[in-house]
Amino acid sequence: MSAEWLDVAAADDVPPGGFEILEPDDVVVAVFNVDGEFYAIEDVCTHDGAELAGGPVDGDQVICPRHGARFCLRTGKALTAPAYEDVATFPTRVADGRAVGTGGP
Repeated sequence: MSAEWLDVAAADDVPPGGFEILEPDDVVVAVFNVDGEFYAIEDVCTHDGAELAGGPVDGDQVICPRHGARFCLRTGKALTAPAYEDVATFPTRVADGRAVGTGGP
């Protein structure tokens, strides 16, 4: 994946608890707003491959809508069964009022 910064959205257009999706280099990345900070994870549950974006957000955790596994949006860590493998995370920042992220480390 490319380490180039990619425009996500106007930071004000992604409310706390909200998300936007990017698809750099055929990888789906979900960028979440957690209390004004932006975090990006690969949008795939490591338990069964389901999308995580659209699942409930509880603080800094997203809950897989299929089987309820929780993942930390800050670190990508799998927090509850049935997921045991972490999800990939990606750098983000806000520049000129825009949330931007990368498709790679």
